[in-house]
This record gives sequence, C-alpha cells and structure tokens, in this order.
Amino acid sequence: MSVPTGQHDCRGEHLAPPSQHTLTLAGELLRALSAPVRIAIVLQLRESERCVHELVGALGVTQPLISQHLRVLKSAGVVCGERSGREVLYRLADDHLAHIVVDAVAHVQEG
Repeated sequence: MSVPTGQHDCRGEHLAPPSQHTLTLAGELLRALSAPVRIAIVLQLRESERCVHELVGALGVTQPLISQHLRVLKSAGVVCGERSGREVLYRLADDHLAHIVVDAVAHVQEG
C-alpha cells in the first residue's frame, strides 16, 4: 500500500507521505490501543503512574487480565514499567499516546 504524495491534513497543511515502515508501526500501535481495557489503562496512566493493583481497583478488572493488557501495551511501546520495591509502576511512554486515546474517546462522545 502506498500513500499518495501531496496529501493534506484537514486544515490544508501539506503532509509528507509516511514510509511503509512508519505505516506498519502506526498500525501496530493502533492495534495495541484497540481494546477497551487498554484504552481505560491509558486514561488511568494519563493521570499518574500506577501499579497493577491500583489499576485493578480503578478498573474493576482482574489482576491477570490487567497484567496481560499491560504486556501488550509495553511490547507496543505504549507504557514503561519501573520497579519500585516489590511493585512495578507503569507510566505512559509519551504524551502523544494519551492524545490519541483522549481524541478517540472525545470523537466518539461527540458523535
């Protein structure tokens, strides 16, 4: 799949065509964000870093399920984990990721 040259965004600004590799990575990122629980995790981590048991309490989802979704998000580069004593504190890798999710949620709520 190729992207035509001369694309413009909705404001009429010129966009350079992304490479196939960039498109593939963007698709992988969007797939990682596609599950409702993972969206909820990103929204939680947008507020502050959290450990697994805090996410379990906030989202009402089992610990194994939260851990599974965190593994997906971590392998996609969405979240980072840092050990703090016996727990791992998770945070978003960067602010762009929160914007993707917040904008998607806002778009659906406006619809």
